[in-house]
Amino acid sequence: MWCPPSPHARFTYEVAPVFVLLEYVTLKKMREIIGWPDGRGDGIFSPGGAISNMYAMLLARFKMFPEVKEKGMSSVPRLVAFTSEHSHFSIKKGAAALGIGTESVICKRASSAVTLKLVSPQGLVPFFVSATAGTTVYGAFDPLIAISDICKKYSIWMHVDGAWGGSLLMSRRHRWKLDGVERANSVTWNPHKMMSVPLQCSALLVREEGLMQNCNQMHACYLFQQDKQYDLSYDTGDKALQCGRHVDIFKLWLMWRAKGTVGFEAQIDKCLELSEYLYNKIKDREGYEMVFDGKPQHTNVCFWYLPPGIRYMEDKEDRKKHLHKVAPVIKARMMEYGTTMVGYQPQGDKVNFFRMVISNPAATFEDIDFLIEEIERLGQDL
Repeated sequence: MWCPPSPHARFTYEVAPVFVLLEYVTLKKMREIIGWPDGRGDGIFSPGGAISNMYAMLLARFKMFPEVKEKGMSSVPRLVAFTSEHSHFSIKKGAAALGIGTESVICKRASSAVTLKLVSPQGLVPFFVSATAGTTVYGAFDPLIAISDICKKYSIWMHVDGAWGGSLLMSRRHRWKLDGVERANSVTWNPHKMMSVPLQCSALLVREEGLMQNCNQMHACYLFQQDKQYDLSYDTGDKALQCGRHVDIFKLWLMWRAKGTVGFEAQIDKCLELSEYLYNKIKDREGYEMVFDGKPQHTNVCFWYLPPGIRYMEDKEDRKKHLHKVAPVIKARMMEYGTTMVGYQPQGDKVNFFRMVISNPAATFEDIDFLIEEIERLGQDL
């Protein structure tokens, strides 16, 4: 009797040969797109961008202090990581999980050589810099070339968290926003975001081949025997923290075969075109204010809607107080009517604003027009 393949596998070649090979060719292709020669390096699919980022931090620590694997954190000096001010919270979460501590993660507008030099005399050793390619709220891209120059100068692991923005590498029109990514030691890339692959599908790509294996392997002889008749590099399970893993590669491989690289490119370009259309429609429209100057780098369009009742308030503090309440009320009304839904949040000293993120290639210009009209209709009386 034929049994369908399990959605989970231990990732030895003998148990999951097709899925192992699909991972091999797809991760190699992703490394080629990053710009690593001949797609050399390593990689793995993980349960989301947060885990991919933690893998990167784990590898960076092992690369600098390999003894930590056996002897633990007591065997190494106090470490410090740098990341961008608006980076994803998973960088701090990874530091907490690995015993490095959230206080050892320094968030900066841009990592600078001066900052790195100032840390060392205090007994803290910089080991990891995480640049963000597509921040969660603003969709901003850190200057990867400048950051890579600093990391090279001080021999520090450079990671690029491209969970949100990494898919722009598929677009010839937009990949310049990730210039310098090929100089990174590791890259997080989530196809389940801009590429619309069903959750979950996150990849960590690593420039140095063999490092993941050395960092994570435990030589379990009941799974990873060394006298098998095939190439043991296809037994990928020992380089992961998990034993059994979900077969996240299958849906990505099928979509890539169906759409092709050109199809993904068209999809991504369309989403960015729609976000630019929204930005151009509201940037000078009465009742709207953009959260930051300039055209968005990604599909994140951040704005305030000012209802007529607060549009001409002279007291800035009073206006700010009222504006903070607008987005939550309009969003609640959107959900009650069931017409649309847009996220909102505060950021730093900025009161609640809308953050429209477009990642659905089925959206149309008419949908954007409707969104604008709906915000105005639902907020008219506020």
